[in-house]
Amino acid sequence: MRCGFLSSVCLIAGAFVAATITIDGIVSFPARAENNDINVRRATERTTFSDDEIKDGFFKTAFRAELQFGRQHERIRKFDEPVRVFVVNPGAPDRSADIAAVVGDIHARVNHLDLAMTTDRKNANLVVMLVPARDFAQTIRSRYGEAAAEKFHHSLHPQYLSGIAKDQSYRIRRAEVILPVDADEFQFCDCAYEELLQSLGLINDDNSVPWTMFNDDVQMGFFDIYDQYLVNLLYDPRVRPGMTKDKINALLPDIFPTVRAWVTDASTARGEGSSSVRQP
Repeated sequence: MRCGFLSSVCLIAGAFVAATITIDGIVSFPARAENNDINVRRATERTTFSDDEIKDGFFKTAFRAELQFGRQHERIRKFDEPVRVFVVNPGAPDRSADIAAVVGDIHARVNHLDLAMTTDRKNANLVVMLVPARDFAQTIRSRYGEAAAEKFHHSLHPQYLSGIAKDQSYRIRRAEVILPVDADEFQFCDCAYEELLQSLGLINDDNSVPWTMFNDDVQMGFFDIYDQYLVNLLYDPRVRPGMTKDKINALLPDIFPTVRAWVTDASTARGEGSSSVRQP
């Protein structure tokens, strides 16, 4: 997990610890059986959080970036248009369906986010590149150049990454995710969720937040309740690209009830545990 695309780029990286329906170029895949390691983590997942705990994680992940090419600006960065995901998977194994399942799950759990797969790269503003682990370093060099790749590897030693490019209004205009296609099932799911979610705007890692996958010491493999709160806060329509911490802080008391209701309903619909705890 880390952040960049040059000047207005954020690189987000990290290390490891079926039928098809196509409508107008948008693709969806049915859900797959869940990995046992994920089942174990889901069974022990904490699902109750105070407003302050959620706010703390949101402020720590949404306003900074692990690796920024250019000045650091503590402002909200997010897509304000439909997000269309295109997968580049030139070799074996073909894990396009796995990415589509992750994208579909994120779409179902985040309100006000128009997120879907596309078969047309020209219409994509989020590209997922699946490459063998042995080709990861070369892929970064070819995408970002030798100088940026050297800085990136020296600072972060990544094994997967995502990056965003934003405009002067802090709207994310395009994003890119690079994942190791030959990782085992749990690692691949964990990387895919983390990097796709970070490419939506929660682009900073912080090891002081123990409940988020945006922490290099935490591996979940699924879209956990805590991070659903964070992403739903980000994509609430009242949260606009370019907003500062002070502006967001003033809005949060009005946003929390809406976000809590949505996350609870989305989890209940899937038979998962979720509960709301407000501040006294």
